[in-house]
Amino acid sequence: MTRFVSRRNVVASLATLPAAALLAACSDSNGASAPETPETPKVEAPEAQGTVDVDKLMEPGALPEKWVGDEDAPVTIVEYASTTCGHCGNFHRNTYPALKEKYIDTGKARLILREFPFDPRAEAGFMLARCADDKYFAMTDVLFKQQDAWVSVENARDALLKIARLAGFSQDSFEACLTNQKLLEDVRAVKDRGAKEFGVDSTPTFFINGKKYAGAMSIDEFSAIIDSML
Repeated sequence: MTRFVSRRNVVASLATLPAAALLAACSDSNGASAPETPETPKVEAPEAQGTVDVDKLMEPGALPEKWVGDEDAPVTIVEYASTTCGHCGNFHRNTYPALKEKYIDTGKARLILREFPFDPRAEAGFMLARCADDKYFAMTDVLFKQQDAWVSVENARDALLKIARLAGFSQDSFEACLTNQKLLEDVRAVKDRGAKEFGVDSTPTFFINGKKYAGAMSIDEFSAIIDSML
């Protein structure tokens, strides 16, 4: 159960939460990032760790869905992630670009990103992305790619403010976003629903047309799964 954090503490905790605990909070069932270039010429699709009802998975939640790709694509990937998760950062830096080029940009798949923050810094990152409106994915992209610039620093608040300014935030809009209690509660509600209804307990966790895959995967593993569904 996620511990309640007041709006005052959410902002204050950004400067005090130990950085080592943040990266440790991210976990996957494999315990290590998947290699980007497998040595074997052909990669078999990993075994799904269960399935969920797709209609239930796609029901509206506390926040509007954020996705990239064709809404009518034959394959839907739902990713539960934490912005402070190192494995999630690895996926978005090294695997997602190839996934987007091969499947999302070609209309074969779409990706929905759902919030599953493990700590106040991750909550703040997602809140800022939500406040950025149509720049949601631009914001999360920077947060994942520049994790070293804000996740592992002593004062994440100042580091996040620098990133937020690039997305057009002012000091006032930055503070207003991070003290929006309703938004904080909604971000937590997305996480709680993922945990309670779909069994998400680590990040990244992917649901590909309802099949569950927990942990980092290479582009070849994604390809093996997606190609079998086309």
